[in-house]
Amino acid sequence: MNKKLMKKAFALSLVLALGITALTGCGGGQTADKVVVAGSTSVQPLSEELAAAFMDVNGDITVEIQGGGSGQAAVSLADGIADIGALSREVKDEEKSTIVKEYIIAKDGVAVIVNTDVTVTDLTLEQIKGIFTGEIANWKEVGGKDQTITVVSREEGSGTRGAFTELTGVMEKDSAGTEIDSTSKNAIVQPSTGAVLQAVGSTPGSIGYVSMEALNDTVIALEVGGVSISKETVLDGTYAISRPFIYGVAGEVSEAAQAFIDFIMSAEGQALIEENGYIPVQ
Repeated sequence: MNKKLMKKAFALSLVLALGITALTGCGGGQTADKVVVAGSTSVQPLSEELAAAFMDVNGDITVEIQGGGSGQAAVSLADGIADIGALSREVKDEEKSTIVKEYIIAKDGVAVIVNTDVTVTDLTLEQIKGIFTGEIANWKEVGGKDQTITVVSREEGSGTRGAFTELTGVMEKDSAGTEIDSTSKNAIVQPSTGAVLQAVGSTPGSIGYVSMEALNDTVIALEVGGVSISKETVLDGTYAISRPFIYGVAGEVSEAAQAFIDFIMSAEGQALIEENGYIPVQ
């Protein structure tokens, strides 16, 4: 009797094992591929829109979008956390050993914004640098009324801050070639585009910067060197404070990741980029 029970138990175990193997095999074939994009919080909203459209027609692929700032792009790639690193500025020299291929997916202008009570309408890059480093502290020094300037900036690690400080000269290099962000220590630091808009819109005499697509009527966008910010002036390079939105990869990527990149660079993907207020590159 015991032998019979043992045989039955063995047979049952064999059936269960085969069943589990079969189910595992079926499940493995049906598991969706996953693509992780990490980096710039400025690119993040656009990435989320593109990912949603891509997944609508590619139901077997999941695209997960993470933030962390442009500086996180290379780190996430190096750590194997992400398939694609997103940046809202040029790739730095020290990041190029990790980010070996770049795709410029869109372009964006960084608008210099002021509170609606500011009478100045145009600043040069040199004047902008002077204001954000604290060397210029009153609007009368740049042709405005006698009013203290309140500087509003993004947080360190922000791609928007990185692009802005580099393009305006606020990001300087010392004698050893080390980059130094000379943003005024008195600046009000905000963690997001929306927070900068809110702070500038509600603070008399204030100045800040945001992505062009975020502009609204609560603030005024200044001309820079006599040039207004627009899609045309960003594309032709006449507006000085413009930047690329970049997807970087560490080498060969999965078929799923490449399919997502190809979608973004296609006519359909570029049309979506334009619909979301950014400037397509194709």
